[in-house]
Amino acid sequence: MPYYIAVYDVNVRRVAKMLKLFRRYLTWVQRSVFEGELTEAQFQRLQHEAGRLMNPDEDVVIFYELRDVRYSRRLVLGTEQGHRDRFL
Repeated sequence: MPYYIAVYDVNVRRVAKMLKLFRRYLTWVQRSVFEGELTEAQFQRLQHEAGRLMNPDEDVVIFYELRDVRYSRRLVLGTEQGHRDRFL
């Protein structure tokens, strides 16, 4: 199953709704950064729901897809803000 890193930068009026949406699908890492495994169907639903919430003229959502987590490495400097229950 692919592993995703998602980040968004949305108008302050939509931040709470985006946070709630992304927390349903992925693990919150920090501010507007999320990561986790998704099936193709989950990924499609998340994209669709995020697209409905955002204003494409002023907001952005970026997804990074890692096909194989075994070849990735995660380095953290400082204190993480999210509560992680799994690690890369």
